[in-house]
Amino acid sequence: MAAGKNFGIRKRESINILKSIVELECPQQVSCSDILVLTAREAVSASGGPQIKVPLGRRDSSVPPSYKLADSLLPSATIGVDGMLQLFAKKGMTVEESVAIMGAHTLGVTHCLNILNRLSRLDQGGRVEGMAPMFEAFLRINCPQGSLTSNASFVLNDPTTLTFDNHYYNNVIRGHGVLRVDAEMVMDPRTALAVKRFAADQDGFFQAFSSAFVKFSSSGVLSGNQGVVRKICNVLD
Repeated sequence: MAAGKNFGIRKRESINILKSIVELECPQQVSCSDILVLTAREAVSASGGPQIKVPLGRRDSSVPPSYKLADSLLPSATIGVDGMLQLFAKKGMTVEESVAIMGAHTLGVTHCLNILNRLSRLDQGGRVEGMAPMFEAFLRINCPQGSLTSNASFVLNDPTTLTFDNHYYNNVIRGHGVLRVDAEMVMDPRTALAVKRFAADQDGFFQAFSSAFVKFSSSGVLSGNQGVVRKICNVLD
């Protein structure tokens, strides 16, 4: 969670606080990996999203963390639909589930550092492809080239940034998608139908997101006798 691409994640110390409380009742029974997944699930639910049933029993890694490896496993801000679908297919996710997991961007913000590259890539008409002109002007004012390069500057992903809903999809259809993949999902025939469906059907989005969340959080985990159950999440036992 402390990897470079996660620089916007705050309050990471709360995971250890939760872990210490759990340890008092169930010493070395509940892994930090499970606590992270449960925390993400509760954040979605508390924000108005679906209540997701997730399998438990994950184990924690017994080797030192590699920030370089963690960064390599996270998609870049410049990823397009091809890269997005390939990434999520490796997690066993369908095209519809891949579009659904992108709906997690309904929460939070996008930092200017991750927008500057897209704003510099113009089509033959001198505009950012797939972006509404007024929204492009808004981003250029709030994220001017060459000046804002830290996580101190950001733009909202949608107007209801603290509510888990389907507004993200309505935004990208209007040309208000912040990232390259947002715009491409609307234009690509493989993903466009799912985007339109989720924009019109929040319950359908919630159902597909729940399925995608379970697959994503169950991919590549340690279980059984693999790994360990840490006492402190950011410290190797």
